[in-house]
Amino acid sequence: MAWAPEARTAVVRGADGTTLEVLRALGSGPRGLVEEQAEERLVRHGENTFPGRRPDSWPRRFARSPRDPFTAVLLVLGLVSAAAAAWGTACVIAVLVTVSCVLRTTGEHRADRSAAALRDLLATTATVRRRATAGSPPLTRELPVDQLVPGDVVLLAPGDVVPADLRLLRATALTVHEAALTGESAPVEKYADAARLPDRSGDDGTPASAAPHSGHDSGTTTAPCASPAPIRHSGTDADAAPEGTAPEATAPCGDGRAPAPVPDRPASGPGASPLGHPHLCFQGSSVVSGSGSGVVVATGAGTVLSGALPRADGRRRPPSPFDRSVNGIAWTLIRFTLLTAPLVLIASALLRGRGLETLPFAVAVAVGLTPEMLPVVVTTALARGAALLARDGEVIVRRLPALHDLGAVDVLCVDKTGTLTEDRPVLALTEGPDGREDPEVLRWAAVNALWTLHLSELPVPDALDEAILDAAEQCPPGGDLFEEFEGIEALPCGPGRRLSTAVVRPPGDPRFALAARHTLVVKGAPEDVLERCARAAGAELDATGRERLVRRAGELAAEGLRVLAVARAARPARARPYTPADERDLDFVGFVALSDAPAPTAAEALAVLARHGVDVKVLTGDHPGTAARVCRELGLAPGEVVTGDRIDALADAELAGLAARTTVFARCAPEHKARVVRALRAAGHTTGFLGDGVNDLAAMGSADVGICPRDGVDVVREAADVVLASKDLTALDRAIVAGRRSTGNIAAYLRIALSSNFGNVIAMLVAGLLLPFLPMLPAQVLVQNLCFDAAQLALAFDRPGPGAQLRPARLRPRALLRFVTGFGLLNAVADVATFGVLALAVRSLGEEEGQSAFHAGWFTENLLTQALVMLLLRSGRHAAEGRVPGPIRLATAALAVVGLLLPLSPLGPPLSMTPLPPVYYGLLALVLVLYGLLLAAARRPARRIT
Repeated sequence: MAWAPEARTAVVRGADGTTLEVLRALGSGPRGLVEEQAEERLVRHGENTFPGRRPDSWPRRFARSPRDPFTAVLLVLGLVSAAAAAWGTACVIAVLVTVSCVLRTTGEHRADRSAAALRDLLATTATVRRRATAGSPPLTRELPVDQLVPGDVVLLAPGDVVPADLRLLRATALTVHEAALTGESAPVEKYADAARLPDRSGDDGTPASAAPHSGHDSGTTTAPCASPAPIRHSGTDADAAPEGTAPEATAPCGDGRAPAPVPDRPASGPGASPLGHPHLCFQGSSVVSGSGSGVVVATGAGTVLSGALPRADGRRRPPSPFDRSVNGIAWTLIRFTLLTAPLVLIASALLRGRGLETLPFAVAVAVGLTPEMLPVVVTTALARGAALLARDGEVIVRRLPALHDLGAVDVLCVDKTGTLTEDRPVLALTEGPDGREDPEVLRWAAVNALWTLHLSELPVPDALDEAILDAAEQCPPGGDLFEEFEGIEALPCGPGRRLSTAVVRPPGDPRFALAARHTLVVKGAPEDVLERCARAAGAELDATGRERLVRRAGELAAEGLRVLAVARAARPARARPYTPADERDLDFVGFVALSDAPAPTAAEALAVLARHGVDVKVLTGDHPGTAARVCRELGLAPGEVVTGDRIDALADAELAGLAARTTVFARCAPEHKARVVRALRAAGHTTGFLGDGVNDLAAMGSADVGICPRDGVDVVREAADVVLASKDLTALDRAIVAGRRSTGNIAAYLRIALSSNFGNVIAMLVAGLLLPFLPMLPAQVLVQNLCFDAAQLALAFDRPGPGAQLRPARLRPRALLRFVTGFGLLNAVADVATFGVLALAVRSLGEEEGQSAFHAGWFTENLLTQALVMLLLRSGRHAAEGRVPGPIRLATAALAVVGLLLPLSPLGPPLSMTPLPPVYYGLLALVLVLYGLLLAAARRPARRIT
């Protein structure tokens, strides 16, 4: 058991004490643990790994595989066959069950290994400070993440993944991306000392970071000089922000790096979430910029990340569409099987006076009704589809039935951050004071970004500044800003300061020193910049004009943009340093607006999913405006955006109706996402969920199929049914198509096997009533079934037509039952007609020879009609829609050859079959032609069972 102080509440307790108190409680210090201490703690508390992360072994997975309903039916029939001394049938069933279990176990075990290989591609080490002995100086070295123990001192740098829950000891402009835990798309600023948290008090004096969410949409301010993020703000829309402010809020951005959005989470008190503490870093988050060090306060099962493991609340995952379908079909087969054997015994006893000597025949009939190859075909079809996806390096199907469920998905819920968008902004627009596009705004914003970053000597460029510089390079006139201006000084962002200033001059200014001029270029939050502006577009900026510009900034932010204001001012050159007091009497240049960068293949993936009948819904923790804008950019009409507070006010039945007609859900907590998914499922939709963060685990566990992209959090990939190994989101559509193909092949097998078997059982019952001898001996039934089974395995390699891929596919037991009944009766008619043909063909033969000829004739007809059915009903489509795949051509040809030649071969007499008169084959050909015509006529209205 990994260590977690005070029963998993130590993260909160550690945040409440001082740094010294936390270090004392952990028995550690800034210089780190002694190696001997670390080894002792590792032995005592265990490795820093997720609980239950180790996959099942191959033998254990194999032992669980017979729990499948189809396999259970076969096992029961095998036991009945053994009890009736039908050892041949029992052995065949045992082999089929074993093959099915081996295929399924091997496929899922291979998928687990592929997922493990993908996990191994990620960083697995942390930079730790330890000492060899108590008196030795501390040494910094790389240590495997699973070797971390409580009290270790971990060093953080840009790009690092936080390896455990940490209490910060030092933080220099440290910003951390916590989208995996919270869903917020912007980085969060971290402090080693909670007292440094900026004063963001609301009207009532409550710090924004400590104010609970009111349940209303956010009323927040616009972005500062670095990456802002829409977040929730305390209070209602009316009192959270003045009129005209935009629904975006961030805290000051430190020294010019990524900003500090202040989360809407309680920072302390009963029931407080530890995520609200700015001096804690949590396992699974990643460092965006800055540096720091922290002491490990929780590892393994004690971390916040492990606390969000799927179904931690004990709620069982509801049955998937595959489970429901196979259970329905299995119970239908069980009812028919239980009815068939007694019916044969009773009919034989009443009409022919036969006793228990017909028991083997009755068991053979029951086995003949059951599609013995069903588990093998199902497993082969799913394993083949999963293997093709894995071979292309695109998708890893970790649970084989999930491939069927993917094919059945008609609603796909996706998280926005990390799935539809990348974790970087891009320029959306530039706008001058008159509301028109103005490239000069981008030019001056780039001057500020370049020299603020250059003179501040930041180790990692700020994401917004980097986006501005990228856009400036691409937009004419470009120009080299290093050559156009020379940087003098920079005043970066900082606590309580939401703007930055770069002081520049033309390079090598030759003018007399007293005539030289410096230009102050200011960029930051619109309210902060505008209150320092005196002019705009050459005219004086009065209160009305300033209010108009603030309102315009709010309109842009309401559209989901991150808004920065840009201003400049000329000052006489001077030698003394510049201060924030010099940021006055500015000329307003305009607004720069940025948006989240869509994932490169997101728009194409959404379009393809729509063409394939999948309705996409976006569930995000971001601001409604941001979510709606991203959807519009990707070609997805957002419609009315529903927020989490509205979800809270609805009953489950009302939510089901709202979810069906809503595309975008914003401000969603994890439970909101899970409720929406459950509501969609309750309304009859097969629902998939694509998410990459811990905040998506609840929804993923509630969905029919949980899907995770390759860059998702480790624990999310472990919980997912399907992992996208490629960054190409269109791979998901290809996985859905593969699922539909596999389901189509399974449905084709069920159509053919069950209708043929049902027809044969009816014919056997009729023949048993009309004939004074058994219509087919148990050994003949067994050989016939073996031939059927071997040929029908080829259906797992079928290629359904293009039309089968354009709509969700799932096995429908009721539709299947109707199909089987109709075509089974048609098959029985052909068999009864064959009885008449046989009566004419063998009437001249003796009794014993006539019985053997009858057995041979019906055996031949059964195999030929089976081959005909496989060709005509294999995918429920017209034969002209595509060439018959090679495996099916070979299987049907082999079936016909065996049916025609086996009675003539040396194996015929041991099976009590003799050659047939030539006239029989002519009459049989006529029956087959009529049967084929009837099949073709009846096929069209009964094409769909998926």
